[in-house]
Amino acid sequence: MHFDICVVGGLGHVGLPLSMAFAAKGLKVCAFDISQSALKTVREGRLPFVEYDAADTLKKVLADGTLVCSDSDETISAADTVILITGTPVDAHLSPEFEALLQVFQAYERRLRDGQLIILRSTVYPGTTRRLQDFLSERGHKVDIAFCPERIAEGYALRELVTLPHIVSGATPAAAERAAKLFSILNPEIVRLEPLEAEMAKLFTNVYRYIKFAIANQFFTVANDAGLDFYKILHAIKHKYPRAADLPAPGFAAGPCLYKDTIQLSAYNNHTFFLGHASLLVNEGLPHYIVNRLRKQHDLQHKTVGILGMAFKADVDDPRDSLAYKLRKILAFETAHVLCCDVYIKDPSFVSTEELIRRSDIIIVGTPHKEYRQLQIEGKVVVDVWNIFGKGCQI
Repeated sequence: MHFDICVVGGLGHVGLPLSMAFAAKGLKVCAFDISQSALKTVREGRLPFVEYDAADTLKKVLADGTLVCSDSDETISAADTVILITGTPVDAHLSPEFEALLQVFQAYERRLRDGQLIILRSTVYPGTTRRLQDFLSERGHKVDIAFCPERIAEGYALRELVTLPHIVSGATPAAAERAAKLFSILNPEIVRLEPLEAEMAKLFTNVYRYIKFAIANQFFTVANDAGLDFYKILHAIKHKYPRAADLPAPGFAAGPCLYKDTIQLSAYNNHTFFLGHASLLVNEGLPHYIVNRLRKQHDLQHKTVGILGMAFKADVDDPRDSLAYKLRKILAFETAHVLCCDVYIKDPSFVSTEELIRRSDIIIVGTPHKEYRQLQIEGKVVVDVWNIFGKGCQI
């Protein structure tokens, strides 16, 4: 069977919406993935994670036959374009692991064929596109290499793939032209860059957001230490004042990208990215700050503390790198009992929302899911850093 596109890692949070988007435009797409549970779920026409406005599209592209799911790497050879959903992870020493990407290519290089377009989609360490082009050329592969970073917000990918401009770069002009032609099918607005520029653009975008969250979190701790409700100040700052419109509210800045990409940018800059380092300390320190403030006011060793929401952001079911789990670890040492719940994540160790509220002495909002906004919690200490209840937050 011939495919226009094979998406390697095609059933994950990035790969599946991208596969569906191209398939919905009539291209023949194979979502290649080794996850048997994801394969079973998607083949049955069900989404393996929360992705809004995608359920009907999935059923349609499966019925039309434009989307095929497979765990056979032979599908890589059958495609004109191979899109790789593998980024650059960070190891325990906070160093980027370029080797992880090379290992993927080594595992599947026997399936590559001359003339293919290979597109890197996930965040990579600066210089990766060029290095990969050299790596494959040295091994005799005559393929075009492009880097076209994903820019979507998890949960809303299918909407944004057809509304946001696509950044496109290629190791050669021919690779860039092919990639631009492909992504213009989703949205004709294409921004062309050189590979290193595109790699930097992706990192800068994520790190900028991380730094903004750190500013808000630092302001929150300064105000809270002064005995003030930061949300009253935030309202005053932003009310009909456009120059402060992009100042975010405080909360747990987490997920699989922002922290990691800040470390990658720091590594690229010889670990002298001091603004990024400061942001890491602020954002990663927020769970400790909350517990330390509570310890000063309560005998935590005899308290049950509940964490309301464990996903890394609101209204999704993704727990990856969520700071709510870091908070749980800290509380496990400091308190008598820790209870957790989440309306989207299934975990046998979690309790229901109702049980958590009933049994907890102190409740900390870990994730501001929309389902929690109408909860009525009386007679409990509530730490609502996100201000989902609209009552501000002082700890």
